[in-house]
Amino acid sequence: MAQWREQSAMKIFLFGAGYSARAFARAIAPTAEFIGGTTRDGTKLAALTKEGITPFLFHGTHASQEIADALETITHLVISTSPAKTGDPVIALFGETIRRAMPKLQWIGYLSTVGVYGNHAGAWVDETTPCSPVSTRSVERVDAEHSWQALADARGVPLAILRLSGIYGPGRNAFVNLTNGTARRLNKTGQVFNRIHVDDIAGALQFLSMHHQGGIFNITDDEPAPPQDVVAYAAELMGVEPPEESDFESAQLTPMARSFYGENKRVSNKRIKSLGFTFRYPDYGTAFAAMWRDGSWR
Repeated sequence: MAQWREQSAMKIFLFGAGYSARAFARAIAPTAEFIGGTTRDGTKLAALTKEGITPFLFHGTHASQEIADALETITHLVISTSPAKTGDPVIALFGETIRRAMPKLQWIGYLSTVGVYGNHAGAWVDETTPCSPVSTRSVERVDAEHSWQALADARGVPLAILRLSGIYGPGRNAFVNLTNGTARRLNKTGQVFNRIHVDDIAGALQFLSMHHQGGIFNITDDEPAPPQDVVAYAAELMGVEPPEESDFESAQLTPMARSFYGENKRVSNKRIKSLGFTFRYPDYGTAFAAMWRDGSWR
């Protein structure tokens, strides 16, 4: 493992200061000298400032000089943006800046998805499993991973690719869906999903960035489970009746929602644990019990 380095001058930039990246910012704030982050929505600039993130508007059409100037002093770069059909938008606009004008850069983290593995009919996959993406968005993720690896190799800095399972946490979970009436219990025989609490994404980013660790890591829980069971457990904790199970095949779903059920696999997280990382919420039962107990599901 890479040596633990002195972090007093850790300066972080988040391309895509969304749900997961902001959780990382909260976790790393005591260690960081500076945290900057982008948004495409000008109405969110004030909220980022309130969270201790220096905000930058990502136009998507041109590389702003303001962002380029900020990158000059950055030591740690986190990418939490979606790729496009034309390639990764950050590389398209700031690839040359990252390649040639970030003298202090020490580490890059890229948030990807376990969707890159495709469908494995419920079998286990790990980081050595070849990518076989099914959906267009996962094909684009594979391309983006390759592009970031090429850029990191050209710069000679470690790149950590974090492949994330279904993300949940405060404001995004089955308790919220049960409360607002949108929870469903779709039953597709043999279907399982892994999940990951956003605090464990933040913890993994913190661990990997502070160790300057590169490689591919599945950031996922220990318990792939049928989605209808998760809703039922949340309802049990709330003391409410869960919605009736419905058959997946006859359910009315958007094409995107249906596509998620086209990928069935169990995802191993042994690689990052072998480095000494411990998940705060190793399964949805632990997480849901804690969220309900302390009210952090809201």
